[in-house]
Amino acid sequence: MSIQVGQTVPDVEIRTIGAEIEQTQTGPLFAGRKVVMFAVPGAFTPTCSNRHLPGYVKHFAEFQARGIEVMCLAVNDAYVMQAWAASQQVPPQLLMLADGNGSFTRALGLELDGSAYGMGLRAKRFALYAEDGVVKLLQVEAPGEFRVSTAEAMLEAIG
Repeated sequence: MSIQVGQTVPDVEIRTIGAEIEQTQTGPLFAGRKVVMFAVPGAFTPTCSNRHLPGYVKHFAEFQARGIEVMCLAVNDAYVMQAWAASQQVPPQLLMLADGNGSFTRALGLELDGSAYGMGLRAKRFALYAEDGVVKLLQVEAPGEFRVSTAEAMLEAIG
């Protein structure tokens, strides 16, 4: 069962991509902050690279103006996420999260079986908004769709 509105984001080990790759826990990443975290099925995949991540890069200042931090999650290793961030010119304040083993994705209950496409376990395409680690909004895409987890949809839904 997936995480629900009103529940606390699980505290799981993850790697963050910034100036350096760091190992941390998700609990402190969300504690005391307003966060939009969006997840993509894979770095360098077409919709993720051409539309999803670029939308958040384009609207990043709007989230910042509202006091909201933005994080991008993928079930990819930290080096892939680092290369993807560089290729997409991601601002350093937009935190890239590498969930290499899918532990955080599974803890959220938002995993996708991409085995039919040679991708194995991945994250569903989704976005959530949390305040102090508590989920206030969760937007999960239907298979093959890209509507409710966009930067524009999240800005509108948060208000």
